[in-house]
Amino acid sequence: MEFEQVKGWRFRFAATAESSGAAAHSGGRSFLERRRDRHGRGLRGALLIAPLPGARSRSERFDDLVVDSAERLEDIWGASMDRLQFAVEEIPGNLEELVASGDSAPFAAYRPAQDAAPASITIFRRPILQRVESDEDLREVVHDAVVEQVAVYLNLSPEAVDPLYGRTRRF
Repeated sequence: MEFEQVKGWRFRFAATAESSGAAAHSGGRSFLERRRDRHGRGLRGALLIAPLPGARSRSERFDDLVVDSAERLEDIWGASMDRLQFAVEEIPGNLEELVASGDSAPFAAYRPAQDAAPASITIFRRPILQRVESDEDLREVVHDAVVEQVAVYLNLSPEAVDPLYGRTRRF
C-alpha cells in the first residue's frame, strides 16, 4: 500500500485495481468536500466565532451600550461615580401596576444608597426596545436614560451631566 498526499495534510490510498470502484463512487473527494448542503440552505454551524462582535446576542449588545454610556459619564465625572452601580433588567418589577393605571413603563430606575449597599441605576431593556426603530436610536435612548438617572444621583440637570444629552428627541 502506498500513500499519496492530497491537498495539505489529508492522505488517501493510491488507486489500485480493487479500490478503483470506491474512489470512483466518492469522486475522490474527502468527506468535508462531499458533505451535503441539505435543501440548498447552506451548511450548518456558527457563521461567526465567539470573539467576533457579530456573534454577540442582542441582550449582550444592549449591555454593551449601557456600559459604554456609564464609562463615558465616569470619564466626565470621575470619582463622584465610584459608588454607583449599573444593572440591566428585562422589565420593571411593577409593570402590571403601571399597565393597570395607564402609565407607560419607565426606561430606567434609580435606587439611592442604603446602609452598606451602594446607589444603583437599573436600565429596563424591553421598554426601550419597544420604543426605538433603529440601532442608532437605541444608542441614543440608552445613553439618555443613563444620563437622566445619573443626573438624579448627582442632583444636577441632565444637560449639566452630559452635553450630548437629548441630541435627538424622537421618543
